[in-house]
Amino acid sequence: MTGRPRRRLGVVFTAVAACVTVLVPIASSRAAATHGSHPVPKTVVIDGKRLTEAKSRLDHGDPALRKAAQALVARADGWLGQGPWTVVDKPRPAPSGDLHDYLSQAPYWWPSQPKTPENPRGCPYVQRDGERNPEVDTGTDRPDIGKVVNSVTTLSLAWYYTGRKQYAEHASRILRTWFLDPATRMNPHLNHGQFNPCKYDGRAIGVIDFSQQYTSVLDAVAILQSGAPGWSKSDRTAMRAWNASFLDWLVNSRFGKDESAAKNNHGTFHDMQVAALALATGDRDLARKVVLDARGKRIDPQIAADGSQPQELARTRSWHYSTFDLVAYTRLADIGRQVGVDLWAYRGPQGQSLFKAVDYLLPAATGASAWPHPELEFYRYAASDVVHAAADAGDPRARAAVPRLQTPPGGDLWALRPAAEQLDSIAG
Repeated sequence: MTGRPRRRLGVVFTAVAACVTVLVPIASSRAAATHGSHPVPKTVVIDGKRLTEAKSRLDHGDPALRKAAQALVARADGWLGQGPWTVVDKPRPAPSGDLHDYLSQAPYWWPSQPKTPENPRGCPYVQRDGERNPEVDTGTDRPDIGKVVNSVTTLSLAWYYTGRKQYAEHASRILRTWFLDPATRMNPHLNHGQFNPCKYDGRAIGVIDFSQQYTSVLDAVAILQSGAPGWSKSDRTAMRAWNASFLDWLVNSRFGKDESAAKNNHGTFHDMQVAALALATGDRDLARKVVLDARGKRIDPQIAADGSQPQELARTRSWHYSTFDLVAYTRLADIGRQVGVDLWAYRGPQGQSLFKAVDYLLPAATGASAWPHPELEFYRYAASDVVHAAADAGDPRARAAVPRLQTPPGGDLWALRPAAEQLDSIAG
């Protein structure tokens, strides 16, 4: 998850941990009364059956899951006092003039001239790959959508595993404010994503602002729909309609089509997002087609015979983008599993496969050797989730590597949400 708050827990963590140890069994008895025998959430990426299995194990005192639950609850408690957020509170509207239109700025573009009254932006802007311009975090919606995604993902899971209604109610409030309430909702398109202040009102690559993280929202909504207090039938209907409109834009707009044609991680993430939205809105045929097409359209040209990803290795943040692209691939494989496609089993004409791509990362992911490609800021833990995913899919090398992975900041939540997330926080 991007932009997660990092908290020094210390004594506070000990107190929270003790609280969770006592509360989880009590709260889950309330949840059982509400949810019967824990119905399987109809998640689109995470395997809902694994969630119910983990909940049952946690209810029976599994010590490893209890540790993960302590970390999850600590994160969720941190979100209770934050939000909700809305697209309409930015200081200036998108170039359309509509505050309800999402707006973000291209992260790696910088002014090339001194800012003057005649040239207040310092135009023209020039690209500095991998170097994030701090302007992108002021005056746009990009920081807030990250908070929306991270908060509702964490809060919905915390409700599911503890039964504490305040988590579900706050997640519901955040979702309604950003997506549903007429006064504060976002319009379901990304016409003004990653604009360049001197040149473009929006660009196709701005689609990745959502595609890299919105599928986590779809799973959070599915978890809330398994019986959470605060998420109503009308919320469910309205959210489905928003998703259907957004899917239509992603498939049929010029920006959506351009992003689908991208040859690097942008194309992979677009596929993942379209497949997930299709599954969430009931179009299983489209979801299946996107996953099947990804074999020849994505894996064959994007992954080399040795498992490297040449387009991502060309970046100044080659480690980040290699792990980042595999987040999209492994989540797309999760979606494929739900529509009868085993993307992990696919082998390209040169032996390309998702297993090989993950295995290529293992020496650096385990600390056995340095990453041999350019990287402005290396975080070993960035690969942890994709290695977990490959291990769960049957890769013996990944399984052997799991004990040697670096724990992400805030704890390893894989056992509670077994689907890869972006663990390092840069974006774009």
